[in-house]
Amino acid sequence: MNDKNLDRLTPREIVAELDKYIVGQKKAKRAVAVALRNRIRRLKLDPELREDIAPKNILMIGPTGVGKTEIARRLAKLAGSPFIKVEATKYTEVGYVGRDVESMIRDLMAAGVQMVKQEMQESVTADAKKRAEEALLDLLLPGTGKKNRENRQPSGPVVRPMGAFSINPNNSGASGPSLMGAAIQVGIPSVMNRKSGTPDREEEDPADGEEAADSRPIEPNIAEDRAGKTGAAASTREKFRAMLREGKLEDRMVEITVSQNPQFPAIEMMGGGLEELESSLSGLAGFFGGNKKKKLVSVSRAREILIAEESEKLIDRDRVSDEARQRVEETGIVFIDEIDKIAVRGDRGGGPDVSREGVQRDILPIVEGATVNTKWGPVNTDHILFVAAGAFNVSKPSDLIPELQGRFPLRVELESLGKAEFLRILTEPKNALTRQYIDLLATENVDIEFTPEAVERLAALAADVNSRLENIGARRLHTIMETLLENLSFEAPDIAPARIPITETYVNERLASIVTDQDLGRYIL
Repeated sequence: MNDKNLDRLTPREIVAELDKYIVGQKKAKRAVAVALRNRIRRLKLDPELREDIAPKNILMIGPTGVGKTEIARRLAKLAGSPFIKVEATKYTEVGYVGRDVESMIRDLMAAGVQMVKQEMQESVTADAKKRAEEALLDLLLPGTGKKNRENRQPSGPVVRPMGAFSINPNNSGASGPSLMGAAIQVGIPSVMNRKSGTPDREEEDPADGEEAADSRPIEPNIAEDRAGKTGAAASTREKFRAMLREGKLEDRMVEITVSQNPQFPAIEMMGGGLEELESSLSGLAGFFGGNKKKKLVSVSRAREILIAEESEKLIDRDRVSDEARQRVEETGIVFIDEIDKIAVRGDRGGGPDVSREGVQRDILPIVEGATVNTKWGPVNTDHILFVAAGAFNVSKPSDLIPELQGRFPLRVELESLGKAEFLRILTEPKNALTRQYIDLLATENVDIEFTPEAVERLAALAADVNSRLENIGARRLHTIMETLLENLSFEAPDIAPARIPITETYVNERLASIVTDQDLGRYIL
């Protein structure tokens, strides 16, 4: 969704959009709708005042499976904002082995770059297809297109690595600090005459018939013959173009040359050193160029490869980085899940856990506002919206360090789901579970139909199981539905075509014995 459409969305309309996918949780939806609307309002202010308005970060409190993550994900998709979901338990305090908290901003920036890159590639798709078509015709009809310069020596300077060197500034030879460097060879190539071995003007490509005709006189008979050949080649090229567009050459094999960047082994490091090392290796790979590899592929596959390569050439990488960085800084959303798992204090957990509290201290400056170095440039986190969530069934929000509590001023408690909510989840959303299973089995030519009584019975069973076992919210519906349709999914290819109604009796036959068993954990986890 673009900015203009988003600008027209009022908080009430944002809630209505979220209602299409998420059942209930009005308080949480209202809170995120207001937060999103405030970001749009802020962008309309004067730059001086705009910098002083910080986003109101949100802390969602509620059991698992009630829609915390889905609300944040749908909100980011609705706003067209860079979004990343992370888990607080995967991060460790600086000095411990594991991921540092700054990596969440680098991941968010990577998501923003990918989003902007995809948008720009879509805008140049038409030009990329035209270029790819010409390249395909060159492969199908060598010598009829533009002149091939791949075999010529480069006209610019040639740079070759020669190795590393070390210089000791102390002339006396005593031990001391030395300077390290890399030696390269720079040369300007000249085209030599193949017969005499002397420098000569650039040899002309045999395929450059038209340029050669303009540079020297040609006798009338030869000119007519050459014009006839050129016209015949052009006519053949147009015939192949028509066949290509009609899809008659999709299975023909062609040999294409693709560029492959050098792949460096993955390196695990602590701290921000990994980002600088990765950036340096990427720059080194770009300096020496990638390896070129020839592949024999079909025309249809070659078209995909060529369109991707041409799209990459047509977009401006610097513009992608600048646009992505601006979008991340102004509209980025970071969803931190399982934050309650790092909120256990020493008096609750049987001893102090410096790693958990250390993660909170490391997250604090990121949420408050800091500058994180990425390979696309520094990213400021002052106006990134942070949404934290946790069940808080063992710990309490007050167990977080006071400074971190202050950075999440909006607290929303999400309600547990009951039979009424389960019934709506099974029928109302666009991606309702019943519709998903109907479409899945329809691919096997098996039509199933859920009666209203069966859907109501499923909702009641899910609520009953949640009340007896751990309350895992709407995720219980997934286990119920899988158990209900397990046999049918297994036998679907053998009984097709078939039409099977899912009635209340069918539900009771498949699930009643399981629900009446006291040891429900053996069957529905």
